[in-house]
Amino acid sequence: MHVKVNDNIVLVGTAHISKDSVEEVKQVIKKYKPDIVAVELCQKRYDAITKKDQWEKTPVNKLLKKGNAYLLLAQTFLSSIQRRIGKEYGVEPGSEMIAAMDVAKKQGLKVALVDRDISVTLRRAWRRMGIREKFRLAWEFLKALVGYDEEELEDFDLEKLMDQDVISSMMEEFGEIAPSITDVLISERDRYIAKKLYEESKKGKVVGVVGAGHLKGIKKHLEEKEFDFDLKDLEYVPKKRISIFKLIGYSIPVIFVLLIVYMYFLGGWDKTFEALKWWIIINGGASAIGTLLAWGHPLSILTAFVAAPVTSLSPAIAAGWAAGYVEYKMRKPVVKDFKDLSNLDSLRDFWRNKVIRLLFVVAFANLGSMIGTFLAIWYIAQLGL
Repeated sequence: MHVKVNDNIVLVGTAHISKDSVEEVKQVIKKYKPDIVAVELCQKRYDAITKKDQWEKTPVNKLLKKGNAYLLLAQTFLSSIQRRIGKEYGVEPGSEMIAAMDVAKKQGLKVALVDRDISVTLRRAWRRMGIREKFRLAWEFLKALVGYDEEELEDFDLEKLMDQDVISSMMEEFGEIAPSITDVLISERDRYIAKKLYEESKKGKVVGVVGAGHLKGIKKHLEEKEFDFDLKDLEYVPKKRISIFKLIGYSIPVIFVLLIVYMYFLGGWDKTFEALKWWIIINGGASAIGTLLAWGHPLSILTAFVAAPVTSLSPAIAAGWAAGYVEYKMRKPVVKDFKDLSNLDSLRDFWRNKVIRLLFVVAFANLGSMIGTFLAIWYIAQLGL
């Protein structure tokens, strides 16, 4: 659907997997003859749509970092779901945005990117989330990842999904999991996009192509002209607070040393060596099991076992980085693996792709090490009772 907000702004609400949306975008641009075509994209999402080979240029060190591994896994998984649903309707996700930009370029019109940087949106949301919400989000993602198969996709309510764009749909789902971030994911972006559209309208007539889920909110802000705020305020990412995770990470070495000293005074070197033995077996074993579940190379599994007992005592490094580096050396991804990231359809495809397997090794080795750390501390404490 499309609405005329005023003489200078026309909004087109789209669904990212709809052929009708693609055609409507073309027709609205043809009918209203704008000077500017504004699309609900930031530079990162624009690059993801227009530069399909970007994965091939991804530095390996970016893949190995713990936080990036989780983010890239989530990004690839969600993209796969969008693409599979899009196939049901014979159209690639984001086609209406591409159509809008193609028409604009053919007619010599300016293309404006009016959405907030998606990384800023996600970082602002992450800062606002509580510990419980972060755990719930991680758990929901793991359930989706492990349970992902063709039968699961058949359960999607495609008609409901067609009522709005896929990005907005995902944002709303995140909002249900973590209610405290609804404002960041939806309301803030409505205000941000509306002001960007308003500023573009000062330069000429604008057709704005936005997700259907944002149409009502953006229209409201444009009509009420609620623009007495600075966009930089909505682009600011609050500094990291000292989270409970960091406090736990820095307390692990202290707790470990205190336990070892306690074991020494309790039973001398025999007790001390027994505690160290179980620290290595439990911590290293859990990380190795995680790497095994990721179908890591035998040497990657061995590396995880050796590295975890050491890296668990240092918040600056992680077992997954070490295991991931060995995995990269033993099963180096090739260009085809990066290209295939755009065509992963089933869980089997995920496991077979060397890039995804590398990310799994990093993530699962770290997760195993974290679980092993707490199990080992608990077990050693029991030895001293």
